[in-house]
Amino acid sequence: MTKASDLLVQCLEGEGVEYVFGVPGEENLDFLDSLSRSVSIKLILTRHEQGAGFMAATYGRHTGKAGVCLATLGPGATNLVTAAAYANLGGMPMLMITGQKPIKRSKQGRFQILDVVDMMRPITKFTHQLASADNIPARVREAIRLAQEEKPGATHLELPEDIASDDADSVPIPPSFVRRPVPDGKAIAEAVRVIESARAPIFVFGAGANRTMTSRMLERLIDKTGIPFLTTQLGKGVIDERHPKFVGCAALSSGDFVHAAIGKADVIVNIGHDVIEKPPFFMKTGGAMVVHVSNRTAEVDPVYFPQVEVIGDIANAVWQMSEAVTPQAHWACSGMLAARAAEVAHREAAVGDMRWPIYPQYLVDQVRKVMPDDGIIALDNGIYKIWFARNYMAHQANTVLLDNALASMGAGLPSAMASAMVYPERKVMAICGDGGFMMNSQEMETAVRLGLNLTVLVLNDNSYGMIRWKQAIMGFEDWGLSYGNPDFVKYAESYGAAGHRVTSAAMLPGLLAECLAAKGVQLIDCPVDYSDNDRILNHEIKALSGGL
Repeated sequence: MTKASDLLVQCLEGEGVEYVFGVPGEENLDFLDSLSRSVSIKLILTRHEQGAGFMAATYGRHTGKAGVCLATLGPGATNLVTAAAYANLGGMPMLMITGQKPIKRSKQGRFQILDVVDMMRPITKFTHQLASADNIPARVREAIRLAQEEKPGATHLELPEDIASDDADSVPIPPSFVRRPVPDGKAIAEAVRVIESARAPIFVFGAGANRTMTSRMLERLIDKTGIPFLTTQLGKGVIDERHPKFVGCAALSSGDFVHAAIGKADVIVNIGHDVIEKPPFFMKTGGAMVVHVSNRTAEVDPVYFPQVEVIGDIANAVWQMSEAVTPQAHWACSGMLAARAAEVAHREAAVGDMRWPIYPQYLVDQVRKVMPDDGIIALDNGIYKIWFARNYMAHQANTVLLDNALASMGAGLPSAMASAMVYPERKVMAICGDGGFMMNSQEMETAVRLGLNLTVLVLNDNSYGMIRWKQAIMGFEDWGLSYGNPDFVKYAESYGAAGHRVTSAAMLPGLLAECLAAKGVQLIDCPVDYSDNDRILNHEIKALSGGL
């Protein structure tokens, strides 16, 4: 006989789990005791369940294995809701384990009791209450399998207190060998025919294409055909963006140079499309033909109704297409690349702007210059995310972590922390607005306690800057979105981190390099000037694209 909580830990060990991120409570104590004896799983005690969930999701994004997080019942479980949605929309495999009061007999009435399983159902791929100790192996195997299979996402298991202490006869179920279905050969042939018949084809790489094997196959396809490509925000870095055929990242909804390039295409090959992202283009009757390449059939709506669908393993589909396609002399794609060239020239004219507070284009340029090819930046959510999506050239997949799905504030610091744990040999930088940073800034203590090497760049404008900008362009009065901040240098030091403050544009490059080279947690308080957002992100870019 095996105690149920011991059995649960054995199942997680069999799945290759390395970490359990979380905040345990009274109802998790059996599980916590069992976890204390694990030789392969480490508990990462965080200061808030949301931070634990963001860390688990990011671990899943980097590794392809389900990150595991832990919370107690009631408020502990509700604090995981945002992280669950973040992982589920963003395609990050994650398993949440929450506690619950005894279900066979309880003396506490309804104290702290919510229907957590029902609460999690709309925002997970699978949720289940463990009502029998002997069912633990099957349910854990199912939760991990569903979290990791395409499209990856969040799953949830609830472990009641009395079930955790029960005895079980079951043993862990080992992971199965599984291969994703390959696409139909006729669908591949039709996609190739459409591409070869095109006048000006273009590739669009989305969230589903951002996988290691897929990256290699995509690069092979581009090199063979010479067809230009662009990415969505969640596809950023799937191919090294220094590639001569890179057009840009669709960081805005419409009207910029990327959309000008797409407008010149008569065939759009949309690889790894996911409707959770803002569309990189809108279809219209009589417009460009679209080839949809994904693990799942298209979700059709008035602006997305692809004429050809290639469904199955994306890497295999791209490999089959690259084997079958023949480059065509009649393809005319130079206009798309001209759009990119014009934007690059426009950007380079701005990156030397040394105004104070720091100008966003200068900031992005300096961060790119100090980060190595495999360095990871983890962006929180704010107006700076658009600047980095458009102007920061990603050199490898998953080196620009941004959330263009749920777009939750508060994820930047925990995501960077998980990145530093998965890749301790790489340079990692969290880039957060002051608002997003303060939503989970307590995890600075966790980062220091774990001994992580991490730079935290806080962009300080004393307001919710993106909403304030939108408030202005919609003609509303500037009201209700400004606040005060702590002294971020002293705040960092109070956690045992090193604090730094940028006092001039000329100081920024050296300070970034110094912090990246240093050990431990380094925080940089960087005042930023967003006053040109409206002019740069709207009027000038629209004028630029319209002139191509």
